[in-house]
Amino acid sequence: MNTTIQIISKNEGERLAVAGGNYRIIISGEQTNGNYAVIEMTVPPGGGPPPHAHPEIQEMFHVLEGELEFKTETGKQIVTQDGFINIPFGGAVHCFKNISENNACLLCTVVPAGLENLFQEIGIPVEAGEFLPIPELTEKRREFLKEIDIKYGQRTYPSNYLG
Repeated sequence: MNTTIQIISKNEGERLAVAGGNYRIIISGEQTNGNYAVIEMTVPPGGGPPPHAHPEIQEMFHVLEGELEFKTETGKQIVTQDGFINIPFGGAVHCFKNISENNACLLCTVVPAGLENLFQEIGIPVEAGEFLPIPELTEKRREFLKEIDIKYGQRTYPSNYLG
C-alpha cells in the first residue's frame, strides 16, 4: 500500500489524444492502488466523446473552464465553469460536447481506476495544447474499439443515440 503523499505538477502526467481532446492522466490507478484515477480533459470546440456507459465505474467531472452540453437519457443540460457532474455506478448513458468557441477543461475522477487504461490504449501521445483529429472509423478501428469496450466493461452508442 502506497502511503507516500504525491504532489503532481501541471507539467506531469501522460498526455493523450482521445476523442479529439487532449487528456492528461494526472494520477493513475497504478499510483492509487486502483482506488481512483484523475484525468484532466481539454476539449476543443465541437469536441467530446460519443454516448457511452460504464456500469462498474463512477465518474465525476468538475468543469474548470468552458461550456459543455451534457447529455443523458433524461435530457441535456448546459454545464459551465465550476459546474459538477456525477455519474453513479450503474451504467447511465452519457456524453458531452464543447459547444463554445474556446477550449473547455474538465477534471475527471473515476472510481475505481481503470478508465485511464482505456484512454492509454485508444489514445495517441501528444504534447500540451496539441489536438489530433479523431482517427477515421475504418472497419479495423471499429473492431478495435469494440474489443476495447468489452475489455473495459464499457458500451459505446451511435453519436445520435441521445438525440
